[in-house]
Amino acid sequence: MRLLLVEDDERITDALEEDLTDQHYAIDVAHDGEEGLNLADSVTYDLILLDIMLPKIDGIALCRRLRSQGCSTPILMLTAKDTITDKVVGLDAGADDYLVKPFDLEELSARIRALLRRGVSTAPPVLEWGKLRLDPSTCEVFYQDRLLSLSPKEYSLLEFFLRHGRRVFSRAQILEHLWPFERLPEEATVKAHIRSLRQKLEAGGAPSDLIETVYGLGYRLKQ
Repeated sequence: MRLLLVEDDERITDALEEDLTDQHYAIDVAHDGEEGLNLADSVTYDLILLDIMLPKIDGIALCRRLRSQGCSTPILMLTAKDTITDKVVGLDAGADDYLVKPFDLEELSARIRALLRRGVSTAPPVLEWGKLRLDPSTCEVFYQDRLLSLSPKEYSLLEFFLRHGRRVFSRAQILEHLWPFERLPEEATVKAHIRSLRQKLEAGGAPSDLIETVYGLGYRLKQ
C-alpha cells in the first residue's frame, strides 16, 4: 500500500515515516499543500494523511480541491484543532476521518487500516496463490502450513504480486510502487530482493520459479 503524508512538521513526518514503513507501507512525504497536490495529481495513492495547517495550500483547501477533481482516495486529516466546528469543516471538505494531535501511533495505525479496508472491501482478507497464503491482518506468510520469515521489503513484494495476480511488472514499476520517490534505489535492488524472496519461498517448500521472470518485461506469479 502506498500512502501520501502531507505534513510540514519534520518531527511528526520523521516519526510517522519510520513507524509506517515498519508496517510495510510505502510513504511519500510532502511538506506543503502545493507539493501534496502535485504528488496526488501524479501518483495513485491508497490513502492520504493530511495536516490542516500547511504552507501554500492549507489542508482544507487541498482536500476540497482533490475531491472537486474526482479524487476518491481515503483522506485522514491530522490537526491540532479539536473543536466540533473544526471537525465538521474537515469532514465537510471531503475527509473520511479526523485525528487530533497529539495522537497515539497505534490509534493512527488502526484508523489507517479501517480506511484501507473500506477501499478494498471486496478483497479477500487472506491472499492465496495455490498453497501460498498471506494474511495482511497479521503480516504472516505460509506455504502449506509452514510459516515463512520474510523481511519487510520481501513481504511487501510478495503482497504486491499477490494483489495483482498474473500481471507482469518491470523493475521500474516495482520501484515506483514499493519505494518512496525520494529514496528510489537502483533497479538492481529489485533483482536482489526478488532473488532473496525466491530463496525463502523455495526453502519453505514452494517451487523455485513461483515468481517467474518474463524476459524483457519483468516478473509475475507463475500459475
